[in-house]
Amino acid sequence: MTVTAYSSVWDLDVFFKGGSDSAEFDQHILETRKHIDSFFNQIHNWEPANSAADSAAISEIIELFQQTARKVRQAGAFVSCLQAQNTEDKKAKDLRGTTTELSAAFQNALTAFDQKLASLDQSSWEQIINDKDLIELSFVLNERRENASEKLSQEEETVINALAVDGYHGWGQMYDVIVGNIKIPYTENGEIKQLSVGQAANKFSSPDRKLRKEVFDNWEKSWNSQSDYLSKTLNHLAGFRLNIYKLRGWSDFLKEPLDLNRMKKETLDTMWNVISRNKAPLIKYLERKAKLLGLEKLSWYDLDAPLSKSETKLTYQQGADFILEQFAHFGEEMTAFSKKAFEEKWIEAEDRPGKAPGGFHTYFPESSQSRIFMTYSGTPSNVSTLAHELGHGFHTYAMRDLHLLNRNYAMNVAETASTFAEMIVSDAAVKNAGSEEEKLALLEDKVQRSVALLMNIHARFLFETRFYEERKRGVVSADRLNEIMTDAQKEAYGNALDEYHPSFWASKLHFFITGVPFYNFPYTFGYLFSLGIYAQALKEGKGYEEKYIALLKDTASMTVEDLAMKHLNADLTKPEFWESAVQLCMDDVEEFLALTEN
Repeated sequence: MTVTAYSSVWDLDVFFKGGSDSAEFDQHILETRKHIDSFFNQIHNWEPANSAADSAAISEIIELFQQTARKVRQAGAFVSCLQAQNTEDKKAKDLRGTTTELSAAFQNALTAFDQKLASLDQSSWEQIINDKDLIELSFVLNERRENASEKLSQEEETVINALAVDGYHGWGQMYDVIVGNIKIPYTENGEIKQLSVGQAANKFSSPDRKLRKEVFDNWEKSWNSQSDYLSKTLNHLAGFRLNIYKLRGWSDFLKEPLDLNRMKKETLDTMWNVISRNKAPLIKYLERKAKLLGLEKLSWYDLDAPLSKSETKLTYQQGADFILEQFAHFGEEMTAFSKKAFEEKWIEAEDRPGKAPGGFHTYFPESSQSRIFMTYSGTPSNVSTLAHELGHGFHTYAMRDLHLLNRNYAMNVAETASTFAEMIVSDAAVKNAGSEEEKLALLEDKVQRSVALLMNIHARFLFETRFYEERKRGVVSADRLNEIMTDAQKEAYGNALDEYHPSFWASKLHFFITGVPFYNFPYTFGYLFSLGIYAQALKEGKGYEEKYIALLKDTASMTVEDLAMKHLNADLTKPEFWESAVQLCMDDVEEFLALTEN
């Protein structure tokens, strides 16, 4: 029996009262500037001497780094939340510019620090890195030193960071401005309503095909009406990156995303090759779903359509209780963390106009609290999203006692924890279904996730790699972007659809994020990697949570190849691991096909 009624609106006042007009936040910005200045001065005053004194100097700089990074990240997290909860908040948009400037200044200081690390001779460095105060940070410091040696001089990198504020990041912020102005017309009871992007996206899981098509047609029109602005934005973002890569002497535009994800290209290629060879069951699923819906072929707006005419809906309270119940079967710590998130209003889930699309997790390091953003309308997919974001939160929570430098995990392993949490909920839901109809609906939700991660994300990766190749030769028009996207979707979905989504490149925030290039393949990596972990968890039972937490703690201090070898005894550069992970997805597909066989 539920004792606490969970709020679907988060609490941000606990950080800074007054939202975007917060005087407390203004004060925090002033303090953050002072910390950045002190951090920069500390680095500037350190002259590497290739002696034992360097160890003490580095330790002092790292301590100040921790204090400064917490302040910078606290500010960035707060503004992200303000912008997401209300796209009309103009003051929040201005504050985003302020936090971007702070981040750039902080990055400039870090660039100077990294360059000084790179200037130390190898023998001195080996002694320094084995100092008792620094040895736990050896992986990250070696990584920073190596990355610095592959970049331009400190002065040149500082100029790039400075120009990026009003150039690169400025263009990235254009997406938020454009999206805030987009409304999707929708007819309800004879009255035309203007939906936010987030609200319109939820309509694609409606059982009414006529409604889905209306929303999709208007969705395409709305995004295409802004395609000139969005294509210009995307071209400038890619052009900026490509020019920087050229100056640094990097010939492969995948170098940066692979380095950021601590991952070999061999691993990435192996993963996609295995997926491409094993899509036949997914194509059969799409064909079967079309048949069950009475269609020759599915269109893009049918992908999330429920098979049952009666929609399965869970209130926010029911969804929360369901997630907590399933997490309890896995382990106490994940359950306790999630309960705290619900009880202390860490989650913004209300379905209302004016919210940004999508979902995310962010962390407030000075407060040791997470915040989760989404728009919850009661669908099984919404419950999965909520579990997904709680998984992100638990990952951060599991690393709470580590040094801040050892907590900066990459996106691919971040998606591992979130997808793992999602699987706990969805797998248990299928097993505990009360009827065959309910089981089919929940199983299909799992299969849809495989379609999203192995087909939709593949289409994004194909699109982005092909776009970057063309962008090297010049600006790519909006019409051409539509063509590249359509071709990528046809290939990724095995030509199984009737209508595609040409303007998907415009509607997907991930293509416009400046902090992380190629915000796509890490999702698929995380999904399949988490399947390997999940298989191990099923084998070992409830006691596996301790080993899982140990794995999460290592995610920011080793390559993914070493992480997999240490905790799963798996070689990610070979197809065997990926084939076994993909097969787990296909087991769900086969079960779905068997249940729907006439």
